[in-house]
Amino acid sequence: MQEPLTEDLKTAIDTLMASAGVTKQKSLIRRILASGVGLGNDETRRLDLKITAAALEEMRDAFRLFAPFAGVPKVTVFGSARTQHHDPLWIETEAIASQLAELGWMVVTGAGPGIMEAAATGAGPMQSLGVSIRLPFEELPAHIDQAVDNHVAMKYFFTRKLMLVKESSAFVCLPGGFGTLDETFELLTLQQTGKMEPVPIILLDEPGGTFWRGFETFVVDHLERGGMIATGDLDRVLITNSVDEALDEITHFWSNYHSLRWQDEKLVLRLRHEPSDEEIDGLNGVFATLCATGRIERTAPLESEVTDGDELELPRIVFVPKHRAVGDLFRLIRALNDLPSAQTA
Repeated sequence: MQEPLTEDLKTAIDTLMASAGVTKQKSLIRRILASGVGLGNDETRRLDLKITAAALEEMRDAFRLFAPFAGVPKVTVFGSARTQHHDPLWIETEAIASQLAELGWMVVTGAGPGIMEAAATGAGPMQSLGVSIRLPFEELPAHIDQAVDNHVAMKYFFTRKLMLVKESSAFVCLPGGFGTLDETFELLTLQQTGKMEPVPIILLDEPGGTFWRGFETFVVDHLERGGMIATGDLDRVLITNSVDEALDEITHFWSNYHSLRWQDEKLVLRLRHEPSDEEIDGLNGVFATLCATGRIERTAPLESEVTDGDELELPRIVFVPKHRAVGDLFRLIRALNDLPSAQTA
């Protein structure tokens, strides 16, 4: 935990911010600057300082890349860098990226060859963003040179993975090697632990492919049956070999559910359509075990939402969920999307 600032240091940092023209989010900028000073006072090793400086610089570059597109929904596509143009997986990836772009989505990739290039090609340079990793033995594919304004390069995998996950509202994972599996397991970990808001995750295979079904078998036979994950932890993921099913999963997930927000122990789900009293009663009948206390209720915006002006025009429901209820939360969102009130054109 960072120690409190002395008055002299606070004054010096505030003077620096003023001279630099910093006028917004000053408390957070002050914390960042104070952490840098603290690293110096800690006599931190040069290598650690280089890691810190490079990571901060890379995150700044990436934040600036994504900032103009803050209101645009994004899907991140993961998959093998070795997939060739003629491969059915390439063709499938290009197709789903193209269709998502037509629906107004931006496609985020690791800006490499293979599946990443297929996704960027399908979306087109105006609808794709790339976050590449600098490797000594790989060159950027040709499509990146044609869209330099939509690309940022990273030295570290951890900063790159942050940006590949942070901004996206859906994920499509194609078969791949260690990197793809690492990214897929990280998504599952973030969802299982509640460190990432619920989003659709699709494991997309080629027609007749068994890659992700083999993955499912391993997870169920070894992780689930071994008691290392909960039964049904993989239920929140769609495994399919159909582009149409993948597209439907993404669009349907966001058809009524909009977003969530915590206020203390209360969880608010914002919706696009207001549920009826009968629908609320039905949800409580199915999801009674999801609530730690009380029941699911309709609500006006809570105090913290009003203070921040946070999506005040949307209807919402509120409840106090049990711990480790992430799986049920996914099922609740799907039930909300299937309500008759949500089918209004």
